[in-house]
Amino acid sequence: MKKIVLAYSGGLDTSIILKWLQENYKAEVIAYTADIGQKIDRNKIVRNAKKLGVKKIIIKNLKNIFVKDYLFPMIRGHAIYEGVYLLGTSIARPLIAKDQIQVAKKFKAFAVSHGATGKGNDQVRFELGYHYFGPKIRVIAPWRIWKLKSRTDLIKYALKHNISIPKDKKGAPPFSVDDNLFHTSTEGKVLENPKYSAPEFIFQRTTSPEKAPNKPQYISIGFKNSDPVSINGKKLKPEKLLEKLNQLGGKNGIGRVDLVENRFIGIKSRGVYETPGGTLLLIAHRAMESVTLDKDTMHKKDTIMPRYAELIYNGYWFSKERFKLQKIVDLKRNKVNGIIKLKLYKGNVSIQSRMTTSSAYSMKKVSFEESKTFNKSNVERFINFHKNKLK
Repeated sequence: MKKIVLAYSGGLDTSIILKWLQENYKAEVIAYTADIGQKIDRNKIVRNAKKLGVKKIIIKNLKNIFVKDYLFPMIRGHAIYEGVYLLGTSIARPLIAKDQIQVAKKFKAFAVSHGATGKGNDQVRFELGYHYFGPKIRVIAPWRIWKLKSRTDLIKYALKHNISIPKDKKGAPPFSVDDNLFHTSTEGKVLENPKYSAPEFIFQRTTSPEKAPNKPQYISIGFKNSDPVSINGKKLKPEKLLEKLNQLGGKNGIGRVDLVENRFIGIKSRGVYETPGGTLLLIAHRAMESVTLDKDTMHKKDTIMPRYAELIYNGYWFSKERFKLQKIVDLKRNKVNGIIKLKLYKGNVSIQSRMTTSSAYSMKKVSFEESKTFNKSNVERFINFHKNKLK
């Protein structure tokens, strides 16, 4: 029997897709779940898949790979899309696509399938990854070809086939939520109208700043070779380090963003994102670079960042251009070593200290006291040179 590997979450949409694939392709569907730190109920995934007649259910733990090989390189590039979005969903899709294709090859599946909607970015991100690693494997995108046109149609289909429909905290069908170890995104329903504020109950991993502790919390993040390696002096594996930062940032109301973004396919969408640990890492990493890298290197990174972030957002993680920019990002990463101390307080992050053995920052040169380490006689020539560039 021919086989299809479906990226399966165990939720409403992918359960409907699973049944629809069975009906329309007369194929064995292999349910594949990548565990990248989302709220995952393994028993529910297995139970729901078996209920729909699935014999092979694969759940892969990719959390450490996700943080080490995808998130950390992106943090080194300070990637922020449109000045706000830390790319939590965008960076996860290439990894899932890569591993899903490996599973498809292992079981000789003729096709892979995903649950990304026909108006969203994820369909592009998944399918660029599929093409890069399995160009001969067919891609089935149900949202672009089936006759189910709305959430109401999906619920009717689910009721017809006895597929359970989850409820949100208000007892209604849920918002569209994506989460992983880096972030949680929430879209749909009331959020589709940008004039309405986000209801507090949708936030899942951050305390509201108003309800955050009344006393500030101080933490130290240690960096080696431009990657975070410790919190408060304790060395942690990438996965555990991010989990700890999520807990610290979330408790203090850090990492909330409400944005209207420009999707790759040309429409605008509004979403609410929570990235507590990622926000702390980004701020700390920039602070670490400020005392360890030279001006030209830092400014070059800032110049390429918007394009680097856009490539990730658009699904080009495996492109030659992203690989090229990553080399620029990592050119002097061996110099980025030291410890950053942060103060966390009611949604705010402030830098308390920067400690490093790097010689990039010179107290003698910057001091207001006279010293022989900086030749001020050259400044006039420097200014005159730039005066001529105004003409």
